Amino acid sequence: METDILAIIDVDHFKKVNDRFGHQVGDEVLRMVASCLQKYARGGKVFRYGGEEFVIIFPKKTIKEVLPVLERIRNAVQKRPFIVRSPDRPRKKPKGKLPPGGTEMVRVTVSIGIAEKNEKTRNRTDAEIIEMADKAVYQAKASGRNCIVY
Repeated sequence: METDILAIIDVDHFKKVNDRFGHQVGDEVLRMVASCLQKYARGGKVFRYGGEEFVIIFPKKTIKEVLPVLERIRNAVQKRPFIVRSPDRPRKKPKGKLPPGGTEMVRVTVSIGIAEKNEKTRNRTDAEIIEMADKAVYQAKASGRNCIVY
């Protein structure tokens, strides 16, 4: 039986990052998450999907096959340090050590919702499959964030 997987990845507490540090830092967070998705989404096609959401489509894969990939992505994002740099940071890296202070570490995590288009769901429209994955993301958020729901 041939199946396709749609995963929606939502950056947790993204609004708080934008509100606290500004949209430029928010954009840097999105670039960091996109970089992790591109690096680890083996067998999937990555797309930006709205504000702080991304979609990965895994053609001809099963949930069992993509769960380890998505878990690797989730772990990579949470382990990757994201440091908010001071606004007076020099444009070019100075020789030697950087002066102390002026940086803050932000913990970035993602919630992931998965939907499968298979024999049971083959009559569903693409919009309905997206809605299924979106509901799974909301369940992941309600379960404490930084997790995968399908």
